[in-house]
Amino acid sequence: MRTRLRTAPGAAVALGVLVLLTAFLAAAFPRAVTTYEDEGLRHAIDSAPAGQRVIQATSNASFRSLGDAPEESEPALTPEDMRQGLAEVLKAPAKPLQVLPGQAVHAVLTPTELAATDTWLPKLAPAAMPSFAVTARSGLAGQARFVAGRAPVHQGDKPAGAVLGLEAAVSEATARTLGLTVGSVVHLDAESRGATSGNSARVKISGIFAPRAPQSLYWAVDPNLLKPGIKEEGNPDLEHWWSTLLVAPEAAPSLFHLAPELERVWEVAPRTDHLTAAETSALVQSIASLENGPGASALRARMKQPVTVGTGIEGIVASYESNRTAVAPVISVAGYGVGTVAAVVLLMAGALAGARRYAELSLLRARGGSVRGIAGRLGAELGVVAVPAAVLGWAAAYALLPHAPLAPSLLAAAAVALLASAALPVRAAVSHLRPRVHGGRGDIAHAKPSRRRTVVELTLAVLTVGAVAALRRRGTDDGADALISAAPVLIGIVAALVLVRLYPLPLRWAARPMALRRGAIGFLSAARAGRAPVTAMLPLLALLIALTTAAFGGSVLAGVNESRDRAATVRVGADARLDARGKDVRGYDERAVAAVRKAPGVREVVAVGLDFFLSLPDKKSEITLVAVDPVAYAQLSGGPDAGGFAPAALKGGKRGGTFPVLVSPDAAKRLRGTGDLALRSASHGDFTARVAGTVPRTPVLPEGDFMIVSKDAFASVTARSLLVSGDGLTSDGLTRAAGVPGLVHLWSEERARFVDQPLQAGAMRIYTVSVAAGAGFAVLAVLLSLLQSAPERGALLARLRTMGLSRGQGRKLLVLEALPQALLAAFGGALVGWAAIRLLAPDIDLTALALATSGRTSPTLSAALGADTVSLLVPAVAVVCLAAGVAAVQAWWTTRRTTTTELRAGDAR
Repeated sequence: MRTRLRTAPGAAVALGVLVLLTAFLAAAFPRAVTTYEDEGLRHAIDSAPAGQRVIQATSNASFRSLGDAPEESEPALTPEDMRQGLAEVLKAPAKPLQVLPGQAVHAVLTPTELAATDTWLPKLAPAAMPSFAVTARSGLAGQARFVAGRAPVHQGDKPAGAVLGLEAAVSEATARTLGLTVGSVVHLDAESRGATSGNSARVKISGIFAPRAPQSLYWAVDPNLLKPGIKEEGNPDLEHWWSTLLVAPEAAPSLFHLAPELERVWEVAPRTDHLTAAETSALVQSIASLENGPGASALRARMKQPVTVGTGIEGIVASYESNRTAVAPVISVAGYGVGTVAAVVLLMAGALAGARRYAELSLLRARGGSVRGIAGRLGAELGVVAVPAAVLGWAAAYALLPHAPLAPSLLAAAAVALLASAALPVRAAVSHLRPRVHGGRGDIAHAKPSRRRTVVELTLAVLTVGAVAALRRRGTDDGADALISAAPVLIGIVAALVLVRLYPLPLRWAARPMALRRGAIGFLSAARAGRAPVTAMLPLLALLIALTTAAFGGSVLAGVNESRDRAATVRVGADARLDARGKDVRGYDERAVAAVRKAPGVREVVAVGLDFFLSLPDKKSEITLVAVDPVAYAQLSGGPDAGGFAPAALKGGKRGGTFPVLVSPDAAKRLRGTGDLALRSASHGDFTARVAGTVPRTPVLPEGDFMIVSKDAFASVTARSLLVSGDGLTSDGLTRAAGVPGLVHLWSEERARFVDQPLQAGAMRIYTVSVAAGAGFAVLAVLLSLLQSAPERGALLARLRTMGLSRGQGRKLLVLEALPQALLAAFGGALVGWAAIRLLAPDIDLTALALATSGRTSPTLSAALGADTVSLLVPAVAVVCLAAGVAAVQAWWTTRRTTTTELRAGDAR
């Protein structure tokens, strides 16, 4: 064995490199999947709104009379008591649910809002006084810095029925909106909005603070802590400001003077850095136990009070699991595809090595070597190279992706080492099990498939039919098993086996007319291709599977990118959209439109008049009226997916007459059979409309029903939105140019939102690497095939050169000899890839992979798999060019060398 490795170091090094790369990919695939799934779960929880991810324990505290027993008297609300309760809440979660003690908060607050009685406070309506909630919240000093005044302190309780004196702090936004300063006094009436204590409070503003981290859970759970909100009562005359006053934690018991019942709250933040996707079920069970199970019972027993625990984490986990279930089958297809190609290449390498060493092994067998001994020696010979290479490949995958379970990657790397070490010994044992004096011709044209091969091929065909039928019946909505995920690969394998059986026929058909033509190059190339050994079919098999996988994977990537582009276009409508917003903003006048048109990077601006409250004759829900310039708006709309239409569809009306309109499909159903419609727009005026057609969507409105009409139907139209086309657009630049308050939506920003989640981004990276790896194995299959037969072709070319063959004819001969197999692989791979996509596309949904980001997926958007021309043709053309290029280089190199060594007598070449 040592002698063999020393005399053939090149083959050993090549095998080691092949095993190392394959083991690295095999070990990295499960680790990469686990890594992006874990990151996706953590990101889903961390990016969720604070109110959903915080774990909140609440308990109501009721005031009792002084005559009650001590254990039934006023509940303890002192900071020490609240801290003890918080310690119990922190211990309550069971693994894998863990919390962050440093972000735990306890608070006591009034459950109802208290109306202010000071007439100097700002009001949204004459009779709507602002209202406040009062909370004694811990940790204010560490979470805020006081820009004016100081933190509130407790001044002591007042007798029942007296005015309660308190000190409170408010945020900068609250002070600015409500006109509060340090020293301001706010009087609260406990009876005005739900409370029945009959008491009132005099709250002095002791300080105004700014948050240190506005996005932290401390502030994000209750947005009224930082800025006042508008309380909507269903009546505009009753809408009023409402905000929160923060008092000292020691003042919590005094709040009973304002409300007979207070609410105690303990808020803790979940820890996510340790969570893994494999623990989602245990995480949900832990939350369920804490909310309504043994965990909740144990917490109530320890705290000796009815405590209710709530959190939205289980909903976040359920949404994440839905996305992961939808993404997993698509990733499994990539894994099965590249794994099959890699396995075929390893088997092909073993088969080619067995064919190359057939004479050597036959000699050993003739001299008394046993099949077991020969196979054992070959296995050890390959094992000393493959096993260390596999270990290095696994180590590289572990170093690149350290945070993942070891077992799947170890098994994958071990499988690669076993396959690489066993392929040649098994092939040799089968070939030399029965000694043969003469094996006969073993070329493609005359070799007959064995019965075992026929049985294997039929079995694969049955499995393929079952996989396709299961996929068509079940789809991938509920995940997919191994058979369904392997459906594209099985289609490629069966198609490759069929093409391999049919391969000799075109060679025979091509050789006959070539024999009748003048010149020997054409006939020799066809005859040489037909005399290729049976092992030459292995590269063809690998190429067909690799090209099918590359075409399928490339189409998936193209479909995802196209769907994201289309979704961003539907949401924005153009490269940018400006929407006028504000209480006193009427819209964009001609001056603002002209200024935007002159902004840097702007090519075209389309002004759109909108009326969101257009009533139809059926008096049901209102729709949006879109008044536009037909020509400019039609050009912007583009294709049918973006709501494109012909400008002539909106032309033909005259002022005071009937104007053609385009409506959404649902609006068309409501207007069916109504004829001409006399409609009134509160923003633009009266007009008469006639439905001229429908469009599924329109650029200026991502969702909802609409009616598009020419702006000529009205005397004047005020643009509420501007659709802008251009390059290098920025929100600040467009806002400054317009000079009107509003929202700016950029296509580039909307497009970028579809790749912000680790689950989708990681899956796309894996798919991209899988497609690239499959293409690399296809190239390796071509090179192995050509290098295997390189010595024999070199000897043939040298002999033909002695018979008068020119250098140019030699190059042409080798290129034409390599083309049949490459052309069959290219044509067959593209055809099979197209057929697999057309067959499986209706049941493979890419929506979760392409569009599921931060809950922004719209029900009107979807991502479907379709055949991508570039993905089908580029790999096929590359294979043909590679085969022809390698053959040409070999011919050039061979014709420049001396033919002495190629013509030695008795040389097996």
